[in-house]
Amino acid sequence: MGYNVLLEKPISPSEKECRDILAMTKKTGKIVAVCHVLRYAPYFVELRKVIQSGVLGKVVSVQHLEPISHVHMSHSYVRGNWHNSKATTPIILAKSCHDLDILRWMLGKESKSIHALGDLSWFKSANAPEGSTARCTDGCKVEGSCPYSALKIYYRERGWNYVFDLPEDKDKQAAYVLEQLKTTNYGRCVYKMNNDQPDHYTTNILFDEGVTASFSMEAFTSYEGRRTRVMGSLGDVVGDMTSFVHTDFLTGKKTEWKTETDGHGGGDWRLAANFVQAVAKNDASLLTSTIDASIESHLMGFAAEQSRKEGKVINIHV
Repeated sequence: MGYNVLLEKPISPSEKECRDILAMTKKTGKIVAVCHVLRYAPYFVELRKVIQSGVLGKVVSVQHLEPISHVHMSHSYVRGNWHNSKATTPIILAKSCHDLDILRWMLGKESKSIHALGDLSWFKSANAPEGSTARCTDGCKVEGSCPYSALKIYYRERGWNYVFDLPEDKDKQAAYVLEQLKTTNYGRCVYKMNNDQPDHYTTNILFDEGVTASFSMEAFTSYEGRRTRVMGSLGDVVGDMTSFVHTDFLTGKKTEWKTETDGHGGGDWRLAANFVQAVAKNDASLLTSTIDASIESHLMGFAAEQSRKEGKVINIHV
């Protein structure tokens, strides 16, 4: 239809649709960008500069960790909208195409092949404690000792309540949340959902020039925020999305970069501003994350899911 479009990730749960959107973008000449906000986060922008500057020598390998946190996992990928991969999209795309994209972007090299392992190990009926019920509000005998209790998360601690259309009258909110837990998926037992998303997912990726990257998405953490390690022939970098330290092998000198940021490492507002500027000037080259660049992370994700299911290394065809 000829619109300029800012797409939430993933572009599509289908490889064919991703390629169709790319082809249509070329045909219409319109600006299509993807919300890969990590590209706009100061942490990753600065980390990319270090990698591209040559101070690390030849970059040999990268380790990248995405700790989802146990509650976030239960909220979004066990109870929440993305709990079923067949109805939505595999978690490697829904949650982690950000990370596949940022690895590709920081290294500046095409991905060649990928191998993935992981499955749903904990949030399933076989692990339901004795005395548990279909809902946390049904008199569950282990609710008080369960870290995934919906009553604990949403009702007593009032976390993650943005998913509910809370009444403006604060005196009515508690009763409203309780009613939601009795009627929606957010009140169901995490061991008794029809979820199928893996709760741990590890990929090994081969890039051009023999550079390797290992990426792990982990549900069972007490913390969020990416962790990154870059290993080069002349130095290395260790970072946690708020800061990183570069160590020079020759001198032993350590250089720290640190920042305080907002959502997604400061990327949200910067992405929105970048898209508005590109549309205002009708110039797609102003985008940091174009549809052309973003599609490779999705192809990596599709290949990873094929690898995980088939148990073999999959070549990536961009």
